Amino acid sequence: MKKYNQTIQDRSYKYALMIIKLVEKLPKDNAANIIGKQLIRSATSIGANIAEAQSASSRRDFTNFYNHSLKSSNESKFWMKLLKDSEKANKEDIMPLINETNELANILAASILKLKGKV
Repeated sequence: MKKYNQTIQDRSYKYALMIIKLVEKLPKDNAANIIGKQLIRSATSIGANIAEAQSASSRRDFTNFYNHSLKSSNESKFWMKLLKDSEKANKEDIMPLINETNELANILAASILKLKGKV
């Protein structure tokens, strides 16, 4: 499980870096600025909670950190879809990130189910 945790931790870190680069390319208007800040907050929260889970005091605590990461991934999808549909971000730039968000969310959801013994 340790190697798996490191893999998702590394992947979520690289994902956060890609989000930061996307936000830096957004137009310099008020809406893009607000949405960009929200997206950075939610996207970086995914990796931060995964990292915090490594020091969890119990299985339940570990699961809660993963739950927070999953919620943050869902929030990140919302902000990215808003950027895409409002045409604040190029579809070519944002679609790979939406796909990566979906993959991270699927990994987190499967991990949570396994941790809860529902798999």
